[in-house]
Amino acid sequence: MQVDFLSEILSWIGMISILAAFLLETRKVLDSKEKPYLLLMAVGSGLLAIRAALISEWAFLVLEIVWCLAALLAMNNNAKLSQ
Repeated sequence: MQVDFLSEILSWIGMISILAAFLLETRKVLDSKEKPYLLLMAVGSGLLAIRAALISEWAFLVLEIVWCLAALLAMNNNAKLSQ
């Protein structure tokens, strides 16, 4: 499997993860402050960040890293609050 094909698949999985999180949140199936939503966002953004790095899209890479870190920090804060 070529890197281009693999990175294309990763980008599709990342995009679908983010769109699924957004769609489920707007339909009130997921809460944007809870782990399932944040996990979908972190995974999706992380995968898109990998793709952005591979294709040298630096502005997109920064955006996806920030999204991923925001989701991970929110999950971490939620875990601390629930203890």
